[in-house]
Amino acid sequence: MGHIDHGKSTLLDYIRKASVAAGEAGGITQHIGAYETEIDHEGLPAGQAGKKRKITFLDTPGHEAFSKMRARGAKTADIAILVIAADDGVKPQTMEAYNAIKEANLPFMVALNKTDKPGAEPDRVKAQLTENGIYVEGYGGTIPCLNISAKTGDGVPELLDMIILMADMENLETDPSQNASGIIIESSIDPKRGISSTLLIRSGTMKKGMFVLVGKVVAPVRIFENFLGKPLEEASGSSPVRIIGFSSLPAVGDEFKTYATKKEAEVAMVLAEQATVKVAEKIAKETTATTPKLEEKTNKVYIQLIIKTDTAGSLEALEKELMKSEDEEVVLSILRGGVGNINEDDAKFASASKNTIILGFNVSIDPSAKEIVERFSVPNFSSDIIYDIADWLKKEMEKRKAEIPREEILGTAKILKTFSRQKYKQVIGGKVLSGKMLEGKMFKIKRRDIEIGEGKIINLQQGKKEVKEAEAGNEFGAMTENKIEIAREDEIAIIGK
Repeated sequence: MGHIDHGKSTLLDYIRKASVAAGEAGGITQHIGAYETEIDHEGLPAGQAGKKRKITFLDTPGHEAFSKMRARGAKTADIAILVIAADDGVKPQTMEAYNAIKEANLPFMVALNKTDKPGAEPDRVKAQLTENGIYVEGYGGTIPCLNISAKTGDGVPELLDMIILMADMENLETDPSQNASGIIIESSIDPKRGISSTLLIRSGTMKKGMFVLVGKVVAPVRIFENFLGKPLEEASGSSPVRIIGFSSLPAVGDEFKTYATKKEAEVAMVLAEQATVKVAEKIAKETTATTPKLEEKTNKVYIQLIIKTDTAGSLEALEKELMKSEDEEVVLSILRGGVGNINEDDAKFASASKNTIILGFNVSIDPSAKEIVERFSVPNFSSDIIYDIADWLKKEMEKRKAEIPREEILGTAKILKTFSRQKYKQVIGGKVLSGKMLEGKMFKIKRRDIEIGEGKIINLQQGKKEVKEAEAGNEFGAMTENKIEIAREDEIAIIGK
């Protein structure tokens, strides 16, 4: 875990001898990836030399938008590695990751990465950690802290040995004779293969032919793969596996159990129904918002979003990032959100209102949906980088905000004197600063540049003559109608459309 661009994925690349970071859109990890590696552990006791040990890594996104995914990863793991770039130091997401680790009560170590770079200052970073209440070895604490370079591999063997040592100290155990249970890491829809999920087995053994139960969703262990996509016959504790063939989308973070037969799984589902998270209801509650009441206000833009993503975790992150774009003039609401391609139903939904936009992350648009989108000119945008989608939405918001009817300032004046006031009518004297004062027009009252009320000019005079307008540079007298009493040194601004 750690801040964006501090080298988490690069570290995994080195360990797994595969290039994942290069394949990530924009170089950013946008899902939780689960990867298994096998190592020779150098620190094994006598008699166990050469024994292979397996470690499963969860690679969590570093950017703030993915905080829920990161917290979920912390709750799923046994040990955490807090990765910090030695040339960059402690950042906001570093502390957010640390807080997720602390909340999950996880044993952890610190890996100071990029120590091969000229600007690397490991000791400065350790001092920063101390200032933030994280006490590593040699700096008043017992938290292991290793200097590494994910690029060159320096310090990585020692880091892997430390993981094994910490795991042994925690006495982590699993019973392979039991049926497998664990956590859903990610869920997605493949247009060709159907619904698939990445599962992390926490305990027990999963075999081909068994049945997986997640909430009210059952899937046969028929298409059963490891993280590389290779077919499996069985897998046991701490292995990440992919199962394809779920009847509906399992919720990310939910627990799963396996059963020898479909009947056993269905019986367990009925018994646990009330205690099980209802996946469909949960997703609907979090991603569906009611259509805003379009009140008779002309100073706001209402935008409804239909969001489609490749996975449930991406949907959660994209929603969070997009809703940050809302401001005083724009009201955003999520009309519907889901996993899978943009389909005909999404397009029909969007075409019913000019306020609706379709956004897609890492998905395609079905031909039937594309036809509707083009016919009705439905605004839409898709990308494989979340921040590009957020930027596009901001530009679309600016275009729509430009169409908001604005009040035109026709003239401003400074109040020099105030006279009689009866009920809401008041006599004032002032000087026109810009534009014109106009009889019969509404005005805003400003006091020390703060708008405090409004009123209307009923009668306008210059000298002792009634006039229809007073131009810039001239003094005037006026009878106004206003609830807020105007005071000397106030300014009034004549407004028009």
